[in-house]
Amino acid sequence: MERQKERVYSEAEIVERLQKELPKWFYENGWIRRKYKTHSWKATLMVINTIGHLAEAAFHHPDITASYAWLEVRLTNHAAKGVTDKDFELAKKIEEVVQWQPGLEGGALEGTPNSDQRFAYIKYD
Repeated sequence: MERQKERVYSEAEIVERLQKELPKWFYENGWIRRKYKTHSWKATLMVINTIGHLAEAAFHHPDITASYAWLEVRLTNHAAKGVTDKDFELAKKIEEVVQWQPGLEGGALEGTPNSDQRFAYIKYD
């Protein structure tokens, strides 16, 4: 069974979709990108591992650059030679999971306390 060729979006289409669907992401040099800030190296590694799990489950793998308290995720579809729906869908899932703040939902889960540096995790937008 032969797979159908994936649609590669133009730069203008990518920018428009990012503005509507993923406003914290941007397009640059053939990639859709997002930088996340954290409070520590431990938190940075936790975010990388979370993204790694999502990417492996999706079988679509980003490039990640990391430093002590930040990381940048870059997505493009190497096989299709451009940005496709796979990139947008994985970016949405990454955004949903990494930016999840259970303390704002009013349920039993309170979320990590950013006011105490021993527990601070992600610097949410």
